Amino acid sequence: MTIPAHVEIASPHRRNQTGLYLFLYPVLSLVAVSMLIPFLWMFLTALKPQADMFQVPPLIFTLSYTMENFTRAWTRGNFDRFLANSMVVSTSITTLNLMVTSLAGYAFARLQWRLREVFFVIVLSVMMLPGLIALIPTFLIVKAVPLAGGNNLLGQNGTGWLDSFPGLIFPLVGSGFYVFLLRQFFLTLPKELEDAARIDGSSEFNVFWRIILPLCKPALAVVALFSFQYSWNDFLWPLVIIQSDRMRTVQLGLALFRTQTRINWGVLMAGTAIATIPTVVLFLSFQQYFVRGIALTGIKG
Repeated sequence: MTIPAHVEIASPHRRNQTGLYLFLYPVLSLVAVSMLIPFLWMFLTALKPQADMFQVPPLIFTLSYTMENFTRAWTRGNFDRFLANSMVVSTSITTLNLMVTSLAGYAFARLQWRLREVFFVIVLSVMMLPGLIALIPTFLIVKAVPLAGGNNLLGQNGTGWLDSFPGLIFPLVGSGFYVFLLRQFFLTLPKELEDAARIDGSSEFNVFWRIILPLCKPALAVVALFSFQYSWNDFLWPLVIIQSDRMRTVQLGLALFRTQTRINWGVLMAGTAIATIPTVVLFLSFQQYFVRGIALTGIKG
């Protein structure tokens, strides 16, 4: 019997793939839903009145939801000022990281210069050091910035960049991981594009700015998301250098909802929910670039 040409016979390999997908999709969907449970618990706790939070057995849902916790979180301790401080700090760090690391990644991927590989190994080596090792040296450097915070030309007799926006921003600018990530992406781009631009008389910076960067939106989105999220959620470094209430970031502001004897869980969860919104919105806005950038940055070494 002759089988028509338009009839496709399912191979055993394809049948195995179909069975694998039928198994993986429910499992991965269950894992994805489980990731939302902490967010659901946070929002439900923020909407509960204080009397319903410690019921035995615990109440997952209640009939008396209220916005009181959000109101108290917003009006207590200048929380709007803390959010504004975090937005200024995180946006500045993200912008500077995109500028610095993209230039460094391009230099390591495309430019030919002496000791390039040596310096790249140094960058990779820095990535292996725990961040806590540099905490005290970074603090001393920030405190000894010349002609800042009452310091003299030698960086003495003052506070430098302590308790200031520059002290919060500049120590977090530049990361070996972001340089490595962008370098890997730059290596995936065809060199013929740059050669054609150079033949047309473009300078090296114009090649980078007009040819390379427009093709790197996925990788830049990954760097922007990682940088913004890290600086927005950072607690330790602001805790070390911030001394006044007016310079608190949102993570330090959340600590005001805790005391030595009591934690107001409703207000704390409401403040946490408010602080989570910017990072969630940013991720959802750039999700397609983020997934594509992660998929492409490790292709070539």
